[in-house]
Amino acid sequence: MGLIHIEMFATLDLVGQAPGGPEEDPEGFPYGGWQAPLMDEVSGAQVAAAYEGTDALLLGRRTYDIFAAYWPHQEGGEDNEIARLFNSIPKYVASRGTPDLSWAGSTQLGPDLAGAVREIRDRHENIKVVGSLDLVQSLLREKLFDRLDLWVHPIVLGVGKKVFDDGAVPTNVTLVQPPAVSTKGTVHLRYGLAEGVPGTGDMSAPDRGLGQGN
Repeated sequence: MGLIHIEMFATLDLVGQAPGGPEEDPEGFPYGGWQAPLMDEVSGAQVAAAYEGTDALLLGRRTYDIFAAYWPHQEGGEDNEIARLFNSIPKYVASRGTPDLSWAGSTQLGPDLAGAVREIRDRHENIKVVGSLDLVQSLLREKLFDRLDLWVHPIVLGVGKKVFDDGAVPTNVTLVQPPAVSTKGTVHLRYGLAEGVPGTGDMSAPDRGLGQGN
């Protein structure tokens, strides 16, 4: 069984909407492209490394349309390595509509999203989910992911769609590698899905030595 990796760029207040450009998801959002001023060589190398070994993309309709309009034209350019990867591997699109699937290797998933994602997981080794906030909510709700790569950028927007929104359910995750910080202050966190749900406790319990007078 393969691994489903969610790749997500977020602000400090965990807004994940339209990091790459003003036209990505402009409805009611004035900060499209907020990630661009914070990119540097370190974070760029982290992102490139995160795609190593990817053998399938799982995308929501909006992200798919953006990628399909861009990546087929980037081979031979500055982003040649990622372009060649994305253009050569299967792309799976979660959409209730009728997307244009002219990008080579593209397939639309059926109405049973959870079942379709499980089939993809059985078919591939490393499936990447990029952006696709609406799709991510469904994956979080069903716990249909194995890794979460979260790049937290040092800005607060106060508006926009959140990474953990109506798809968030009580879930345990574990940090699978040390955090890495770019020169501009972006922190890369890589989590793995863990068993169970969050526990609770009492920080004033005697064995913790808290809340006790001297």
